Amino acid sequence: MKNLIKYFTVLVLIVSLKPAMAQTGNADFKGAVATKANYKALYFVDEADPKKIKMTLRNINNAVEDPRLKGKVTIELVAFADGVDMFKKESPYQETLLALQKKGVILAQCENTVRERNIDKATLFDFIGYVPSGNGEIILRGGEGWTIVHP
Repeated sequence: MKNLIKYFTVLVLIVSLKPAMAQTGNADFKGAVATKANYKALYFVDEADPKKIKMTLRNINNAVEDPRLKGKVTIELVAFADGVDMFKKESPYQETLLALQKKGVILAQCENTVRERNIDKATLFDFIGYVPSGNGEIILRGGEGWTIVHP
């Protein structure tokens, strides 16, 4: 019984101190420091969900504008499968994509998707580039040390 009371007392102390420690323990945390001269990230979109596409585009812009990464990051955005919808001229993303491209973001579409779905390239934005396969691009960039991001 005496051990149980000791255990309970220690448990109560730990539980009561934990919130106080958590509140003060992270107050000075500022995140990672960009110590390298450059960083590289490949984002990919493989679905047509507008929320997912908008979130990905916003995430890319946030990375480009992060003060720690500004001027130090190269980003490529590759679309394949249903992600091709993002690069269709009828999509609402032209302005955002052009703004990202102006900030240095590489925009690439998977050739396999275009071929397999019989998509006329004339229906896609003329300012995008092409890669033989989206998955191949992910594998190659990953092998080169790029960070792979799939929001």
